[in-house]
Amino acid sequence: MLHRRDAMLRLGQFGLGSWGLSELLRADRAAAWSHETAPRPKARSCILLYLWGGPPQQDMWDMKPEAPEGIRSLFAPIDTAVPGIQVSDQLPLVARHTDKLAIVRSLTHDSNAHEPSVYHTLTGRAKPNLVVPANQRSRHDFPDLGGVLSHHFGPGSLPTSVTVPRPLGHDGVTYAGTYAGFLGPRHDPFEVRPLAGRYDAPLENLEPIAGLNDTRLLARHGLLEVLEAHDARWQRDPAVSSLDAFRQQALALLADPAAKRAFRLEDEPAAIRDLYGRNEYGESFLLARRLVESGVRLVTVVWMYLAPTGQISNVWDNHGGTGLLGSITGYEMLKQPYLLPSFDRAFAALLGDLDQRGLLDETLVAAYGEFGRTPKINDAKNVGRDHWGACQSAVLAGGGVRGGQIFGASDRHAAYPTDNPVSPSDLLATIQHALGVPGDGLIYDQQQRPHRICEGTPILSLF
Repeated sequence: MLHRRDAMLRLGQFGLGSWGLSELLRADRAAAWSHETAPRPKARSCILLYLWGGPPQQDMWDMKPEAPEGIRSLFAPIDTAVPGIQVSDQLPLVARHTDKLAIVRSLTHDSNAHEPSVYHTLTGRAKPNLVVPANQRSRHDFPDLGGVLSHHFGPGSLPTSVTVPRPLGHDGVTYAGTYAGFLGPRHDPFEVRPLAGRYDAPLENLEPIAGLNDTRLLARHGLLEVLEAHDARWQRDPAVSSLDAFRQQALALLADPAAKRAFRLEDEPAAIRDLYGRNEYGESFLLARRLVESGVRLVTVVWMYLAPTGQISNVWDNHGGTGLLGSITGYEMLKQPYLLPSFDRAFAALLGDLDQRGLLDETLVAAYGEFGRTPKINDAKNVGRDHWGACQSAVLAGGGVRGGQIFGASDRHAAYPTDNPVSPSDLLATIQHALGVPGDGLIYDQQQRPHRICEGTPILSLF
């Protein structure tokens, strides 16, 4: 079991050679823009459901039943709660909630590779030369959404941004575009490191380890003071001039009952846990709701499959024939518990739960991946679809977004946008607009060079 102390240290990437949890929580008081000039926030928090691997638009949100064989989905379209809007028959529960959804069918960019596409869709900046094995994140990267929000809003009693159930990456590489980049570690998300286990194992909670008391916390505090006193680099660095206050904040977080409660999924009624699904996906979605309810600005849920061997698979990458998954076809992959059935259940539960609790108006929910899938089903053996950056669908709900609408359109094969193309930077600008972050504000890199927060244009007609 992952104990609460260990999880909090992992979440903060706390270590003797790092800045430490207190530094991660330290806000930059010299914001590059004024709160007075920022637009009035419409959403307080965001839940980003990142479907890593690339979900197929033709098999979920943009069905093309009139397309020829070999292109049209093997699934059938079904009517939904909104007349005129259809989705896949593999999403029967979500179909009841389309009155809450804005489906963007024209998200587009020009990369068909995972690494640069992840970077583009999470930062809004293109970096086409970002390929394996050079995609390890670095402090030269543009910050992700969580980094921008942390820089803009500053700290609270809980982290600004949390990533669950583990960071996006595999084989020792954590993908570029998944943290605060040049804004520095103080604005990184809290992350749980990759752990051994199964996709259907319960999400680890943050219970305190037996015997961890105030005395031991204070002893840890004293050790940190000694290390800082002997680190000349820290003494010379003006960035740590106000470290003491934030160290106290970090210690308060470790012992904060509210922080502990946010991660205690066992406090939820059994019926709610059953509604979301007793697997890593359902429990990650439920944890996301609990975290935004407690005040976290952004929760990113990274959808991945952790095999019994401990290997990670980005299962939305449904080419088919993946050895780790038993070499089944791409369409068989989509029907497995690690894909559409769990997504349908958990996403529908999240939308309904947020709505019933009165949280949907102040919580923006976004679901998309790094790209879409090819119009053509690849072959008779694999029966899947390959990478396709030219067109995908993204789904937004809550946070001031009007439900029951379609924005943009694709051609008859769901291959290219034909109306209102949306870039990754436009999508991020829309999310930031909902959260009250001025996209034309400036942030500064390590060389104090200015950068616009976002180069895109928000889709105001969605609100």
